[in-house]
Amino acid sequence: MTRFVGILSAKGGVGKTSSVVNLGAALNHFGRDVIIVDGNLSTPNLGLHLGVYSVPISLHDVLKGKNRIEESVYMHNSGIKLLPAGISLADLKDANPDKLKRILPSLDGLADIVLVDGAAGLGREALAVLNAVDDVLIITNPEIPSITDSLKTIKIAERLGKAVRGIIVTRTGSESDLALENVAALLGKPIIGVIPEDDSMKSALLKKSAVIHTDPKSRSAIAYKRLAAYLIGLKYEEEYSEGFFSSFLRRLRLK
Repeated sequence: MTRFVGILSAKGGVGKTSSVVNLGAALNHFGRDVIIVDGNLSTPNLGLHLGVYSVPISLHDVLKGKNRIEESVYMHNSGIKLLPAGISLADLKDANPDKLKRILPSLDGLADIVLVDGAAGLGREALAVLNAVDDVLIITNPEIPSITDSLKTIKIAERLGKAVRGIIVTRTGSESDLALENVAALLGKPIIGVIPEDDSMKSALLKKSAVIHTDPKSRSAIAYKRLAAYLIGLKYEEEYSEGFFSSFLRRLRLK
């Protein structure tokens, strides 16, 4: 049976879409068949992260009743299965996000795991994703504004009867970061992934791929693989090796 997992954050800019791409790639690395879905209908970015700017059939077409959802799944050259949303303003017309709950189950059996990238905030699109998935992962930065917004998302998810499996803390490494134990205490949920601020992530985005593939020994790639292994119950041990570009930039910052 396919598991449907929503990746959500009430605050934008925390690395949610990057986490969907890289967690999907990491799960795929461990042999899981994964589909990543862009549930952010107003400002979709999932396809853009992977260099997919336009497709014949998008999620918007499915929501409008023009096509079946199976027809909107594409294989990226990285091996990730992608279900992108349309990026034009015209795509928004007559695309009802509330239909996600009805159409997503049609992906059952086509993958082991479906990761849905929810819209930032707590509006209609984010709630539509919450209503359509089984489990929820919360993305936050180790900063009070992000944590405060994440707490709201957790409360709403629980009111809807969704299992919040844990917190993924991204963009860590600053001296001003809240301690992880404080983040966990404030949110009342376990931290299951810690993703460091890493220049390799920016490089992967420029290459329109996942850092798992562009720099598999980087700190961020190792972190996403650890997270994926945890979610599927595998033991995983690997040390990162700092690439030349990241090492060069770090030395410049220290001067």
